[in-house]
Amino acid sequence: MALVPPHIQQLAPYKAGKPAEELARELGLERIVKLASNENPMGPSKQALHAAGEALLQAHRYPDPAAYELRTALAARFQVKLGNVITGSGSEGIMATILRTFLFEDDEMISAANSFIGFRVLAHASGRNVHWIAMRDYHYDLEAIAAAINDNTKIIYLANPDNPTGTYFQADSFESFIKQVPERVLVILDEAYFEYAAHLPAFPDSMRYRLDNVITLRTFSKAYGLAGLRVGYGFGHEALIGNLLKVKLPFEPSRPAQAAALAALEDSSYLEQVLRLNDSGMAVLLDAFGALELAVIPSATNFITLVLASADIARLLCEAMLKRGVILRHLASFGWPSLVRVTVGLPTENEYLIEQLGGVLGEISKQ
Repeated sequence: MALVPPHIQQLAPYKAGKPAEELARELGLERIVKLASNENPMGPSKQALHAAGEALLQAHRYPDPAAYELRTALAARFQVKLGNVITGSGSEGIMATILRTFLFEDDEMISAANSFIGFRVLAHASGRNVHWIAMRDYHYDLEAIAAAINDNTKIIYLANPDNPTGTYFQADSFESFIKQVPERVLVILDEAYFEYAAHLPAFPDSMRYRLDNVITLRTFSKAYGLAGLRVGYGFGHEALIGNLLKVKLPFEPSRPAQAAALAALEDSSYLEQVLRLNDSGMAVLLDAFGALELAVIPSATNFITLVLASADIARLLCEAMLKRGVILRHLASFGWPSLVRVTVGLPTENEYLIEQLGGVLGEISKQ
């Protein structure tokens, strides 16, 4: 009898973007610009850093397992009850809890092929049957996803905006889709990039709908700059959240993470600065990519995805830029071998990227 189930044996470990420290060691480079992981280049707010530091003084104490203060603040911000809010170690931590809580017997899942790789890993690790629906023009095909619902469908996962394409589905499409979803089917609506997309007039902010079979997931990892502390949160019907609270790990997020997230949530001026920086950086990069005749996918996030002529060119581009100290994300592992994802950085980082990119493209064109 095998010690490890076949569906686990077949999994490949998640491979994140190369850490800047690792690249510096390998190549002996002094300047590293990491634009691979959609991190906030500004770093955390000073208020969040101070709060985390104060919390570290109590590092010998377990954190509040109910995350009462943070959940209460989130409930007030988004005008829901405390019982509608859950927190976890990043939105992926909550996703894992959702799958452990609600899947049983012959339950199946549906999502888009080549969307967020984190959900794909969790879905395959569950051992359940998953229907992966092809994207249409780099967008979720909600009509095809709705058509794939069967008697065994339990969970549908939607990322809006999507990672790694940066695209989003609009309110009319979502409203048409959700009418076709039976109440017995749970929809996970992953809005990790909500803050970057919220201003778009057609963006379907899930909190406007308050649907009993939808769980909204958001995170402090992106716009709030707390990726290293792993703080995610979610909203849902109190019956759903109540069951999730029975299953989630009891002491997550950590004490410093809870304190930092609470402080970050209250620092509205910091978030405004982040969004302004992203808007200006996005404009600079789009202009530069246009001048270099690089095709891009329009993005509602803090990254831009390049569409290269072939998988070989995408690979060569990432390898050559790596040697120059610029870490980009080749999306072959997501199922997009001709795509390269570029995070919007600080102005100096964007400038360095643009400087190096022209030379690298010229070298590749000669090969």
